[in-house]
Amino acid sequence: MRVAGVLLAAGSSRRLGRPKQLARLRGEPLVRRAARALVDAGCAPVFAVTGARARSVETALDGLPVECVLNAAFRDGLASSIRVGVDVVRLATPPCDGVLLSVVDQPAVDAALLRTLIERFEEALGVRAVACAYAGGLGVPALFPRALFRELTALYGDTGAKPLLEARAEEVIAVPFPAGAQDVDTAEDLSRAKR
Repeated sequence: MRVAGVLLAAGSSRRLGRPKQLARLRGEPLVRRAARALVDAGCAPVFAVTGARARSVETALDGLPVECVLNAAFRDGLASSIRVGVDVVRLATPPCDGVLLSVVDQPAVDAALLRTLIERFEEALGVRAVACAYAGGLGVPALFPRALFRELTALYGDTGAKPLLEARAEEVIAVPFPAGAQDVDTAEDLSRAKR
């Protein structure tokens, strides 16, 4: 199956006070770590949806097989970046069977986890969504079949794909990922991730 990767990297990082995409963890920008995980997991093509500090984020991705796509409406919330990313995947040729959505601020996400999501998706013959389970719910990284692309592009606001996952929770294949609850929103979060 052909699974595209979409890295949501457009946010303005208001709580961190500087672009979290460019914050370094073990010598590498968070955006590059997250994009590399998608590539190493076997996603193709891989798109990074940029917005705030787009040029700097693109520079941080130099040398990776990742295409950057600008979300000019990034201030409208996370769903606007999902729409931009999924719309680009819809046009990919040959067609993609699914899209794996990931974010830059979950430092515990790695290629092994993403490969597990892809394997579960393939076992389900590409007809069910696969999502990480943490903090009592479902969330990203999450892989959606082509049949749900229209619903993904109908999302609005700053809640991301969580409402879609919750609405279809009984159909979603859950992959336990307790570390998914640890994200980087503040300087303290970043310090904790570095430790």
